[in-house]
Amino acid sequence: MGVSGTLEYLSEVLSNVKKSKKKKQIATVSIKIRMDCEGCARKVKNALSKVKGAKSVDVDLKQQKATVTGFVEPKKVLKAAKSTGKKCEIWPYVPYSMVAHPYAAGVYDKKAPPNFVRATTDPSVAHLNPVEEQYSLMFSDENPNACNIM
Repeated sequence: MGVSGTLEYLSEVLSNVKKSKKKKQIATVSIKIRMDCEGCARKVKNALSKVKGAKSVDVDLKQQKATVTGFVEPKKVLKAAKSTGKKCEIWPYVPYSMVAHPYAAGVYDKKAPPNFVRATTDPSVAHLNPVEEQYSLMFSDENPNACNIM
């Protein structure tokens, strides 16, 4: 194998190596954004639809929420939302049933939409301890003996 054979081998090896790009996953990004009227909602929808990779934009004026679906990154969507001059943040709410203590100090929010509370990472609020879990299951509707206990 001479110089020409070595060069052929190297070119063949290098041509078979493909640079694999990470494909972006389709994502749904929700943003809480202050909107007062239909004009504000239209302005927000236009700004968010210009984000690269956005497939659909849904604006809910009643909940003050904008949802972008597509191949987008949350930081870019938030930056586009802030470009409208409105006060905005990533959607901070989770369903009421996802939190063990929905009326705890860091979780309960009067401004939250119905059946939603603020998300938390505090494990004492987010999850029931074993004793609390035992008592909550004891009086649950799924427990066939709940009537006997009461």
